[in-house]
Amino acid sequence: MTSTLEDDAMRIAPEVTLTDEQRTILNRWARGRSTPARLVRRARIILLAAQGTENIEIAEELGVERTIVGRWRRRFVEKGLAGIEKDAPRGGRPATKRNEVARSIIEYTTQRKPADATHWSTNTLARELGVSQSMVSRVWRANGLKPHLVRTFKVSNDPQFVEKLTDIVGLYLNPPEGALVLCMDEKS
Repeated sequence: MTSTLEDDAMRIAPEVTLTDEQRTILNRWARGRSTPARLVRRARIILLAAQGTENIEIAEELGVERTIVGRWRRRFVEKGLAGIEKDAPRGGRPATKRNEVARSIIEYTTQRKPADATHWSTNTLARELGVSQSMVSRVWRANGLKPHLVRTFKVSNDPQFVEKLTDIVGLYLNPPEGALVLCMDEKS
């Protein structure tokens, strides 16, 4: 069986070259005690690849599959640090029910009070809306809502509050690629 030049070219791992800034960031990630383990491993893969180490050797040294090394090497070459920092979107069915109910959960949490309490709990709001407690919890977490923290939780009377909250939290959690998101608070 003979292979063509195209087949051989496709099997060659892309060359990884780093800027000084990228090397500094990758070294910090690779040694960081509070850095997630998956990011530590990805940083170490890229640092070894930049030294000219082959995928099979990197895989043996780090105790991972060769295909994993190839995946992160390829993503780094294509997208830089952003390519290894975040996981790629995963497949699966979209969260349609949560998206439909999220608006109601946010509105009730921020605009209404329960009849017999000072604030909503996940259980009381779930019963009120006929959804699961875990769904209320996920929506609160996704939108940074903490109604039980009375001192820091502020209720807005703005009729467009839900849309604004969703936009702002979405901007923080999933900023556009290459964007710098800054927060400017009003100070009296």
